[in-house]
Amino acid sequence: MTASKVTLKDVAARAGVSYQTVSKVLNGDMQVAPETMERIQAAVQELGYRPNRIARNMRAGRSFMIGYSWTQTEPGQVNHILDQFLSSMVREASAVGYYVLPFPFSEGTSQIDSYRDLIRSGNVDGFVLSSVNYHDPRIQYLLKQKFPFVAFGRSNPEWDFAWVDIDGAAGTRQAIEYLIGRGHRRIAILAWPEDSRVGNDRLQGYLDAMRTADIDIEPGYLLRGEGTFEVGRAMTLHLLELPPERRPTAIMALNDTMAIGAMAAARECGLEIGTDLAIIGFDDAPMAQYLFPPLTSVRQPIAEAGHKCVELLVSLVEGRPIEQHHILLSPSLIIRASA
Repeated sequence: MTASKVTLKDVAARAGVSYQTVSKVLNGDMQVAPETMERIQAAVQELGYRPNRIARNMRAGRSFMIGYSWTQTEPGQVNHILDQFLSSMVREASAVGYYVLPFPFSEGTSQIDSYRDLIRSGNVDGFVLSSVNYHDPRIQYLLKQKFPFVAFGRSNPEWDFAWVDIDGAAGTRQAIEYLIGRGHRRIAILAWPEDSRVGNDRLQGYLDAMRTADIDIEPGYLLRGEGTFEVGRAMTLHLLELPPERRPTAIMALNDTMAIGAMAAARECGLEIGTDLAIIGFDDAPMAQYLFPPLTSVRQPIAEAGHKCVELLVSLVEGRPIEQHHILLSPSLIIRASA
């Protein structure tokens, strides 16, 4: 008997239970005695039973698919955080019988068209959103449609929706407090553009820590730009052109890529990183520990974020009660030789 021809009735006969019992147990609709469960699982393994996914979806009235779209990186660039996030979602979805359906991210009104088409076709049961920003049109649309979704990130505070996020302000605050504890007072920050919600959240931690320590921020120590290597390098070269008595002794970058640019600039200026200039990044990308010197960075619990997003979305899709619609996860500072 081939696996493709094995039916629920074959499994039931081998396990010595009814066809209905096997069906309900495998669909998670029925609890049975442990020994009965063991017999059913053994029969499934021995016979090589594979459920008919199409038939299951039709019976359940669901696709068991989670739609996911994210902003693509530029050629030659990588986004380790969203790559890790997608991997963690795929693992969690698979564990609970769902699949992740990635689809292209589009700008403007065509962005909503992709979501509308997937909803109308019935190809997905819900969405996970990432790269969330202020006035996000996807959130507005999905709220209006009352279609299940969970956002990896917050948006306008007046909008009520389920989200999982990293406390970026807490992460940056940890890093700045650590630098202050090491005796630094002239601390610069390489921030992101003003329309970046994530960037503003992280920047707030810097402002809070400096204010709490009663340290005035030197004019010109807060620089904004895109989170690239080139921008981080250029910003740092600008800071290092200041007179020695005004030059920062420490730099915090809002991502590791900018921090690596800062490290390159420090070397160009003949400075010893970690001694002449402390540098801290954010994200703790996999390569951070292999740099020279290894980069101190704020680590995000990305695997947990992906797990929580899927867990929350599946509960919404299946109509189960949810204790927490808003989950804020805490990052941690990983100290290495660069600071």
